[in-house]
Amino acid sequence: MKRALITGITGQDGSYLADHLLDLGYQVWGVVRQTSAGESPALARLRDRVEVIQGDLLDQGSLSRAVRQSRPDEVYNLAAQSFVGRSWNEPVHTLEATGMGAVRLFEAVRDHAPEARVYQASSSEMYGYAAAGPVDATGPFLPHSPYGVAKVMAHHSAAVYRRSHGLHVSCGILFNHESPRRGPHFVTRKVCRGAALAALGHSEPLALGNLEARRDWGWAPDYVRAMHLLLQHPEPLDMMVATGVSHSVRDLARVAYAAVGLHWEDHVRLDQAQLRPAEIPNLTGDPTAAAELLGWRPEVDFGEMIRRMVLAELERLTPAGLPRGAPPPRVDAPPPH
Repeated sequence: MKRALITGITGQDGSYLADHLLDLGYQVWGVVRQTSAGESPALARLRDRVEVIQGDLLDQGSLSRAVRQSRPDEVYNLAAQSFVGRSWNEPVHTLEATGMGAVRLFEAVRDHAPEARVYQASSSEMYGYAAAGPVDATGPFLPHSPYGVAKVMAHHSAAVYRRSHGLHVSCGILFNHESPRRGPHFVTRKVCRGAALAALGHSEPLALGNLEARRDWGWAPDYVRAMHLLLQHPEPLDMMVATGVSHSVRDLARVAYAAVGLHWEDHVRLDQAQLRPAEIPNLTGDPTAAAELLGWRPEVDFGEMIRRMVLAELERLTPAGLPRGAPPPRVDAPPPH
């Protein structure tokens, strides 16, 4: 039985990855910060099936203990301050957790499990303004946010540990990937929740910023399959994982509201306050290498993904007995239970 250690197991990707590895017969260990141990629905779902270890990317000692205790064959570093918008308000924390946190984990693996294979969650946000032209897994990287800077730091650090210390570290450069488990402050979840609320008769419009920004959005469970496949490759790789197709925020709103029989223009308003200090106009990846080297292809397309997310929001809202016409809950608040 293989043993896997996952940081960020309470997040969208971590919880789906844990499900996938458990289905494959792995013994799964999850690193959980003490402050988040009692507040995650993902952890509540997994608690009886995974081993939980207290740890924090800001604390070298806790990561070393986690690696020693779990004795992993595979390590997946998915923990981070992962919201791009928040990184402008919390740049130091973002660099510490997302950038230096990866270095601390690499050190823990080097000291206590040097034969383990490590997956580092890199990001399409590393490309930044370079994304105006063709990009591949080697860059160039011109990040436009503190989050992107932190991810570049972790990505290059992975290469250093690979070359200098012989660690089997692979980086998955994942483009945007979504699901009903996505955090409520991400635009896909906000739009799908807004469509569900409108379908239930709530009249408060959904406020959005830049409708023209385009992203390559994929289905998160598809992407965790790619993470696992990447660590099965004999040699460590830097691999782009994407669908190859981009959609605008306007497309997202149109598809989400159409899923409940509504026109998005009747329920969305523009809000200048939601514009970012800097915005990448278009991020689209190339899935060719993932298909050729890993045999990976996405199985759920954009329209089906958004339909599933809207349905999940309706299921979250209607069991609570939300009366028609009542003031809607805040979009950035947890869904009612």
